[in-house]
Amino acid sequence: MTLIRNLLAVIGALTLIGLLAAAVWLGPGLARFDPQFLPTYATFATNLLETGDPGGAMMWSVPVEEGLSADEVVDSLKSLATTNNLLFVGESPFYQQVEAVTGEDYRYVNFLSFCDAQVGKMMLEYRNHYSGFMPCRIALVEDREGQLWLFSMNLDFMIHGGQELPADLKQEAISVRDKLRGMMQGAAAGEF
Repeated sequence: MTLIRNLLAVIGALTLIGLLAAAVWLGPGLARFDPQFLPTYATFATNLLETGDPGGAMMWSVPVEEGLSADEVVDSLKSLATTNNLLFVGESPFYQQVEAVTGEDYRYVNFLSFCDAQVGKMMLEYRNHYSGFMPCRIALVEDREGQLWLFSMNLDFMIHGGQELPADLKQEAISVRDKLRGMMQGAAAGEF
């Protein structure tokens, strides 16, 4: 027992020394990054270590309440988008594409796209690379057990994952992020 305790103490001390060295080494460079930069990536790293899955670590996921159909969830998302002043700009029923190509039935997978054109314009004026985050997508996926889930990319990586965004752009991006999260929670519960 003493050996294990001492071993854990050594590991803890080495970790602390490593963190302090990293802070001294990286400190000046980190000053230009968003204040939430480290917590954003720490959460990602924790999720990645827990699951071993980078896709799952960078996505939001919300289970849909039992009894709600895919059509009800899609209608809910569209309604909530309108309520939140987001445009519904497209739908890609992936399961239909798979069925057309393979000739076999496939579980429900549908990608729905939403946009705030004014915020999108601000993003593109700031950096063209942000077009890869646009439009905001929410996937409605039936898992292998028949449970419906909503998935979307964690927009905190765009908002907090690097250099701090200009204040007005950051505020608008956070607003869109919060609207999307609210839409996912609401649609998962069948709200309109």
